[in-house]
Amino acid sequence: MQDKRIYELHADVCKALGHPLRIEVIDLLSDGEYGFTDILERTGGLKSNLSQHLSAMVRKGILRVRRDGKNRIYALTSRKVARACTLMREVLVEHVEKQRTALMNEK
Repeated sequence: MQDKRIYELHADVCKALGHPLRIEVIDLLSDGEYGFTDILERTGGLKSNLSQHLSAMVRKGILRVRRDGKNRIYALTSRKVARACTLMREVLVEHVEKQRTALMNEK
């Protein structure tokens, strides 16, 4: 039997992804690294709120951060994170489309 610790780690990472802004940041960073100000402008979030979300994702190993002078530059630790989020989004879109089709057929 597989070590159950991996399931705990998996659940922990999923919890860290449990906010729409965090998913949006991952989607943005799938194109490459961005500075804090760029992420803030593109997501339209609040500075303090975004900072907390980015810090949480860095702590969980989803993002890495480096300093460039006064700027903090963020990037995904693995492109697989973005692929996993994209795959989940595709599943959700399919589900919504099936629901829509079922509703249309009921009419």
